[in-house]
Amino acid sequence: MQPAEALGVREFQELIEAIYFKKDNARGAIECFAWFVEEVGELSRALRGDDRQNLEEEFADVFAWLVTLASIKGVDLAAASQKYSGGCPRCSATPCACRRRESTSD
Repeated sequence: MQPAEALGVREFQELIEAIYFKKDNARGAIECFAWFVEEVGELSRALRGDDRQNLEEEFADVFAWLVTLASIKGVDLAAASQKYSGGCPRCSATPCACRRRESTSD
């Protein structure tokens, strides 16, 4: 079986909206955020293990819930990601040249 063609961020957000938006929007951002946090916990456990398939599934789940939250709040993640298109938002370097303590993504 050949792998499916990779989706861009915008295409993935549109797909998740088509599948889940009506239900998740009715659920609301706060409840969806709780699901997101639960998935982050599952990703944390997967990161400590050595099951590659589980790790990929948990990354996908976290990404899907992040996309859901963005959609509920009207955020286009492809557009929002442009914050990093010029390199580090603080120092503009690629890779980041900020001192370690200052290099958090914000």
